[in-house]
Amino acid sequence: MQDFKKLLVWQKAISLITVTYQIASTFPSDEKYILTSQIKRAVLSISNNIAEGCGRFTKNDFVHFLQMSLGSTNEVENCILVCRELGYLNDSSFQTLNEQNTEIRKMLIALIEKIRREK
Repeated sequence: MQDFKKLLVWQKAISLITVTYQIASTFPSDEKYILTSQIKRAVLSISNNIAEGCGRFTKNDFVHFLQMSLGSTNEVENCILVCRELGYLNDSSFQTLNEQNTEIRKMLIALIEKIRREK
């Protein structure tokens, strides 16, 4: 077990949550229970799974939850692509979210690979 708050990838995921929530607050009100809710759940899932994985006792369990976080980055990417298509995101907001999400994805992949090599 380790302190998830010390992981840079978790800290970056928290930053992505903050930005996503700010941007999502500008979406049309009729999307409140659909796309807005979905992107918020997906972005929360990234940090939640990192935290949960850190509470597990084996490296295999930790990697499993990191992989769940990785899947959530794909879900976030899909959501922001849809939001851009629908005109809910301008180019600047899209780029901000996409860059942060991509950075987290790369960090998760590197961490998963590092843990697997240590086994």
